[in-house]
Amino acid sequence: MGVVALVPAAGRGERLGYGVPKALVPVDGVPLLVRAVRGLFEAGCVRHVVVAAPPSDVDTVRTVTAPLAHAGGAVHVLAGGAERSDSVRLALEHALREFPDTDVVLVHDAARAFTPPHVVKAVVDAVRAGHPAVIPVLPVTDTVKQVDADGVVVATPDRSALRVVQTPQGFDARTLLRAHEAGLHATDDAGLVERLGVPVTTVPGHPDAMKITTPFDLAVAEALLVGGQA
Repeated sequence: MGVVALVPAAGRGERLGYGVPKALVPVDGVPLLVRAVRGLFEAGCVRHVVVAAPPSDVDTVRTVTAPLAHAGGAVHVLAGGAERSDSVRLALEHALREFPDTDVVLVHDAARAFTPPHVVKAVVDAVRAGHPAVIPVLPVTDTVKQVDADGVVVATPDRSALRVVQTPQGFDARTLLRAHEAGLHATDDAGLVERLGVPVTTVPGHPDAMKITTPFDLAVAEALLVGGQA
């Protein structure tokens, strides 16, 4: 059986201000997508990676990711959809069609380019242990307020019960397919599975798996993360 990782990378990334798709924005000269895919393969359990790229940049993405192929595995690039969920669905359908022995599917953000390989493996191991959906998380350290439409605080949730969610999120392949076929909506794939009533299990995330979405995030990555993983 195999593990396939899906990377929805069709976003334009305007907030980063580079004029290229977010996945191709470089950190110390290496595109975020390349770093993310490299980390997936370095976990030692991912066989193939399917990237959903901006339709206008499929050839570019194929060129930059081709050197990451390894014995028994490769990077497969296809055109993504208008929304992130569309890209995940297209990549998932491709994976299950091309690799029918796939039993575990990961969904990973290219913007979390510095996710340590041991986090990837922990997610896969938890799915293989029988959990149909697994996400890496971190405790919430800030106080969180719930506000109404006018910005007035209506509640202060107990942060001890809150978690910040990272990627890769891991799933039994058929469970994730069923969630996408149901036509439901959520902000992440774990949310889609939750809507089916499927339990979602957590494993410890890692601070290095920060999501790079702004120029400040890029600066932090350059200053703190590149040295250990370049």
